[in-house]
Amino acid sequence: MGAKVGGGGGGKFDLGQNSDMNVTPFVDVMLVLLIIFMVSIPAATVSIKLDLPPAIPPPPGTKVKEPILINIQRGQAVFIGEAPTTLERLTGDLSAALTKDDPTMPPTEQRVYIRADRDVVYGDFMAVMNMLQGNGFYQVALINEEL
Repeated sequence: MGAKVGGGGGGKFDLGQNSDMNVTPFVDVMLVLLIIFMVSIPAATVSIKLDLPPAIPPPPGTKVKEPILINIQRGQAVFIGEAPTTLERLTGDLSAALTKDDPTMPPTEQRVYIRADRDVVYGDFMAVMNMLQGNGFYQVALINEEL
């Protein structure tokens, strides 16, 4: 407890009791905790390490090849670019399109992009993914567009 220094109806040396809380130690502890959290939180946010290639743009004047897109629409409608195909003919048509685009590299080693409508049933999407992976197309990228 503290003592009051002024006022009061007592004698000269009668100080009385002070019922006000001393917040100085509380503020000191809070500032120390704030500094500790400010120092330790950036170290805790380190997540998975990725070995990403550097973002180097191609030299000016070089042709960038257009990626092969597989578009999936509602009702199991599948397109390779603009050409319609079916799930059964997907890998053959895709191999032909990839070979025409880059004949030096095997089709299964080239990257394939998949874009699906919002209304596509998940099972239809996974049927296309399973068909690709079952035939050796493992470099599959998904395209996400903001609507």
